[in-house]
Amino acid sequence: MIPRLKQWLAGEPPVDATPPRLSVLMVCTGNICRSPTAEGVLRHKLAQAGLGAAIRVGSAGTQGYHTAEPPDPRAVRAAAARGYDLSRLRARPLRPEDFAAFDVLLAMDKGHLEWMHKRRPSHAQASQVGLLMPLGRRHPGVVEVPDPYYGGPAGFEHVLDLVEDACDGILERLARQQPLVEVLAKS
Repeated sequence: MIPRLKQWLAGEPPVDATPPRLSVLMVCTGNICRSPTAEGVLRHKLAQAGLGAAIRVGSAGTQGYHTAEPPDPRAVRAAAARGYDLSRLRARPLRPEDFAAFDVLLAMDKGHLEWMHKRRPSHAQASQVGLLMPLGRRHPGVVEVPDPYYGGPAGFEHVLDLVEDACDGILERLARQQPLVEVLAKS
């Protein structure tokens, strides 16, 4: 996995053939704005790096009121303008079994993080749950991805700026062979 990531960072073409070795779940409130955006961005960046099959990425919401719905059309449009396809994603609620099915669960804000810790099954490690933004580099001091739902297009662009930064940070940490769960424990 790491040699392919280093090849991608050096501008060499990727080859995608590794079975999943890590799984990441992005979590927001309704799973229609922030977390599907994060899922789509990370999937795209991993595929570009030849790691699409090496890392499984999903998303879920703390609430299930948008279950089976596609992402917000504004999120889909903003993502598409940057080359990310969210059209096949569908909202779903976070389930207790997700704590066993995913190695890392990344919350978009502190409210989601607290919610996940309160509902974390006893078998799950606290260190597998953390905030997405501490993984970024270009937005120092930003710890949360704000909810764009009640705003205009600029909010969705801002979400993309933050998510792209954090996803680049994930790829950088993988290239350095630094486990994400260690980073979460420090954030």
